[in-house]
Amino acid sequence: MKLHTHEWGAGDRVALLVHGIMSDHRTWRRLGPALADRGYRVIGVDLRGHGASGRGEYGAEIFADDLVETLPVGAELAIGHSLGAMALALAAERLVPARAVFSDPAWALGGVGAVDPAIFVEFKGATREVIANFNPRWEEADVEIELATIAAWDADTALALSGPNAVDRTPAAAVVPSLVQVADPSFLVDEAMKEELVRRGFEVRTVKGAGHTIHRDDFEAFMASLEGWL
Repeated sequence: MKLHTHEWGAGDRVALLVHGIMSDHRTWRRLGPALADRGYRVIGVDLRGHGASGRGEYGAEIFADDLVETLPVGAELAIGHSLGAMALALAAERLVPARAVFSDPAWALGGVGAVDPAIFVEFKGATREVIANFNPRWEEADVEIELATIAAWDADTALALSGPNAVDRTPAAAVVPSLVQVADPSFLVDEAMKEELVRRGFEVRTVKGAGHTIHRDDFEAFMASLEGWL
């Protein structure tokens, strides 16, 4: 499926942004312009079932296939958050970005103590107070965007990744130079997984004190953690 995209900037370098579950390209309201200021043409997608993209069958590999169908091969930079990091990792060998950043990736599902994506269905119709309470460090603009993106989101995307489809999709190796940003604490990447990712060829950086959506919890720290990758 060809996905809806939004672009910032018109630079010679290309950056790709892939959002997490319940979101769409609007989650990158600060990062898109920031990368454009650094000379990138930035392409943010709405994953299938999110934002202005189409609906249909859902699944991790389907999300990845959509990225390959929609985005250019050989971008200088690709960043994926959570579900977007899952999809980007599954597409990386085909998209071959020069550098990839996986922000608190939702790779290790289905294990003991792991989060079942079905819980996100409970956020459908969430109030402003609920979103703000879950994300006390967000700016008001991010709360408003989250309300809008949840309203545009098909909750079946979460159900398609739950139950028997909640499996460990941690990449066996970094197929391109790759950074994993980790929240502090992270409910997706524990200390043992950090060590294993390093063994598999990933650079791992923890953003102290930031929650799962690092780029909205502490944008300055998010950008600082990308030093050398932009």
